[in-house]
Amino acid sequence: MQNGWAIDIDRDDITKAALIEEAHASLAPGQVRVAIDLYAMTANNVTYAVFGKPSGLFGNDQGYWDFFAERDAPGRLPVWGFATVTESAAKGIAAGDRFYGYYPMASHAVLTPDKAGPSGFTDITPRRTALPPVYNQYQRLEALPDYRAGHHDYWPIFRPLFLTGWLIADQFDDEGDYGVDQILIASASSKTAIGLAYSLARRGGERPQTIGLTSRPHVADLAAQGIYDRVIAYEEVMTLPASISAALVDMAGNGAVTRMVHSHFGNNLKASIIVGKSHWDAQADNAGLPGPERLGFFAPGRVQKRIGDWGGGAFAQKMGEAWLGFMDVAPRLARPDTRAGGAAALDAYREMLSGAADPKTGLLIAP
Repeated sequence: MQNGWAIDIDRDDITKAALIEEAHASLAPGQVRVAIDLYAMTANNVTYAVFGKPSGLFGNDQGYWDFFAERDAPGRLPVWGFATVTESAAKGIAAGDRFYGYYPMASHAVLTPDKAGPSGFTDITPRRTALPPVYNQYQRLEALPDYRAGHHDYWPIFRPLFLTGWLIADQFDDEGDYGVDQILIASASSKTAIGLAYSLARRGGERPQTIGLTSRPHVADLAAQGIYDRVIAYEEVMTLPASISAALVDMAGNGAVTRMVHSHFGNNLKASIIVGKSHWDAQADNAGLPGPERLGFFAPGRVQKRIGDWGGGAFAQKMGEAWLGFMDVAPRLARPDTRAGGAAALDAYREMLSGAADPKTGLLIAP
């Protein structure tokens, strides 16, 4: 069998990444090997890299580097996408079976399925069992009730990010919108932010106004999409009435923007929620911030809460209905940009890390 490729990343310096050739080791009983067919590279993956080591921001159980690499090995960045089984030594799974889920930035992966059935399986590779369970679920393509062939490329691009945005909107609804009249969403052109704004707009009844914060060159295009009630440039935050209660949802982790919002609204800022760190090289600048304590949003925790509240079936139904509604507008929000091979994958990672990626595209890698 021809060797595969993978991208190794320095756990302490995420700018250091290398494309390596990887030989296919023999499978142990109970394992499967998959060829990764298609995955997306988004700002969310940069957040995975920044928080690759367990930390206290979202809870000590992240450990994104540990999904696909041992502790003493370089990090393997997790990505979302589709894969096809090429070899199986596991019951209930055969070569040719296709799954949607969490994979390494590589051409192939070895997984250890448990409870394989018509809907999919759970990976029980030992290093993964202590990590958030939502990341260890693999779903058969033909068993996904809200999968449509015409949406295929948009699943890796939007699905995990839309889910996060939808969950944040659900938290706002659950918390009575923290009593605010406006929600400021930083890095508003990001796909998670768009998912949040879309989900808030779909709510019935009264809701806070959504204000997208973005860099000035993106204001006009983002406003034209009609996802936000209003879109402004970061430097225009100070023109917003500070007397109107507000919440901040921060997708990017840019300390200067955070400080500006907190300083402007002071005690009228009722909630400040950190979602991502795509501006990984920006100073946090959190010391002595006026206003509320910053809270981390951890999507797997929210998923587990809602499954506990509603049951797994009801959660999946609500999520699926929201996703299919979003897919009516997603094609006009981002166009897929598919690139092939390991060298292109490394270039795409570096492009996303640099912040140069066009928010109106969805970067896809076909290994």
